[in-house]
Amino acid sequence: MYRYDEFDYEFVRDRVNRFRDQIDKRLKGVITEDEFKPLRLQNGLYLQLHAYMLRVAVPYGSLNSEQLQQLAMIAERWDKGYGHFTTRQNIQYNWPSLENVADILDALADVGMHAMQTSGNCIRNITADHFAGAAQDEIEDPRPTAELLRQWSTDHPEFAYLPRKFKIAVTGSPNDRAVVKSHDIGIVLVKDASGEISYQVLVGGGLGRTPVVAKVLNPSLPKAHLLPYVEAILRVYNLAGRRDNKYKARIKILVKSMGIDAFREAVDAEFESILGAQASAHNHEPHITSEIDTQQVSQDVIDRIQSYFTLPEFLSPTDDDNLFTSSLSSDVKPCSGGFDQWCKQNLHPHIKDHYTIATISLKATGEAPGDASVDQMRVVANLAKTYAHNEIRISHEQNLVLPHVPKRFLRAIYNELAKHGLATANIGLISDSIACPGMDYCSLATARSIPVAKDIGQHFANPEYADSIGKIKVKISGCINACGHHHVGHIGILGLEKGGKENYQFTFGGDHTENMTIGDRAGPGIDAEEVVPALERVIQTYLNHRESDEETFLSTYRRVGMPAFKEALYQTNNEI
Repeated sequence: MYRYDEFDYEFVRDRVNRFRDQIDKRLKGVITEDEFKPLRLQNGLYLQLHAYMLRVAVPYGSLNSEQLQQLAMIAERWDKGYGHFTTRQNIQYNWPSLENVADILDALADVGMHAMQTSGNCIRNITADHFAGAAQDEIEDPRPTAELLRQWSTDHPEFAYLPRKFKIAVTGSPNDRAVVKSHDIGIVLVKDASGEISYQVLVGGGLGRTPVVAKVLNPSLPKAHLLPYVEAILRVYNLAGRRDNKYKARIKILVKSMGIDAFREAVDAEFESILGAQASAHNHEPHITSEIDTQQVSQDVIDRIQSYFTLPEFLSPTDDDNLFTSSLSSDVKPCSGGFDQWCKQNLHPHIKDHYTIATISLKATGEAPGDASVDQMRVVANLAKTYAHNEIRISHEQNLVLPHVPKRFLRAIYNELAKHGLATANIGLISDSIACPGMDYCSLATARSIPVAKDIGQHFANPEYADSIGKIKVKISGCINACGHHHVGHIGILGLEKGGKENYQFTFGGDHTENMTIGDRAGPGIDAEEVVPALERVIQTYLNHRESDEETFLSTYRRVGMPAFKEALYQTNNEI
């Protein structure tokens, strides 16, 4: 995990002090809200429906226990006792008073955190695989790459006012858990036949009102060329991207209008220009955020960043680990509940056989997806410190992860989670849905999403029924901006306003993985009270059509096609 150095602390403190002065001027009426808006957005502060909202950056979703304890303290002291973990691996506070925001930022700085570049038309928080450094299928830990990009992009003067917000994701696994194909730039670590590792660079992905799957811009970029190549992409976008229409300002629109081949030619020409300048002389001033500059990344810097991501000192195997492995049979009954079901559903293979990756669901029945109370955050922080090498991750699916857990400690961890409503065994099941804050909080939303997610969770709460349905991704957005990733849900639900009522459209067949596809829209929306009954009919259609218990919803939908599912969606209960 990255450790702040003296430069980081000084830079962040200076930023907080400047914003404190700007807040004071706003509170005294020296500047208007319109004048304050660009200043607050640079510091992650939004004005939502009912209050300000502060979005805190969690680079590549990695936290330690001290940081999570501090996030809990902030929620308890300055908010309403909880935080909301987002699909961008950040945390949001929905009710801070403007008078307290600078103090919150100071408290974040105490533990090496900030809220910079979590909003505005800049390079946003760099995201990565939440199993990074721990998963068996990983080629290389993507976090050093993400950290290199984070340091380079923070407060970069050339890219502080892009045509629109800009998102980058990195994965080191062929099984994409970072949704890289939905990002402006996606970076995939790949290995060739000789064992050489390079970057596959994707560009032009995005969801929102124009969902697009990113295209391969460079299939095998040498690692040493990452920063100049990313800079070349951003320069082309910064100069050629539209600024006259925010709905057509993302890089995906530019790539589509130019065509991927012409865009590649423009990037390659800019890339060669950057390398040429590097060869002749360092003829520009490096931006002052850090020692990371496109043309001046030394091997010492690379080695230093890499050293921050060494694996923990793993415990040696014991008989207790082996006993756990042998006692967990593959025929755990779905209705058994408790510890066995949690282990079956919430664990993932680790690089060490006597370790595992444990995902902690923030989707308990009746709770808002992604919300964690002060008490729950402190419980997870203590568990990480006591049993799991002091590491916590935030997943883009709005759950928390303990990436390095010795199997001998799993029962103790489960018992503590169960006391605090954190032992829900539903990872990957229908109640493990993604949902944006929707119209309960967001000023852009046109419908609620949290109540829909809660209703779905309650309807499918029976573990035996949920287990019989199997792995399925339901994703819910409260407006066309698609913060709930509905376009790439196996079942996507989009809330809109129609005739003064909330109206929900369904899509089927989306996929957020390395095989990303955009879901097919079924047709017109339905009323809010019909969402759960309609979803139940769709699920029954899937169960009736699948060829085996192992065939997933996505596979069945692709085999059977839209008509059967569309008929079920629009069938009324009276017609059943």
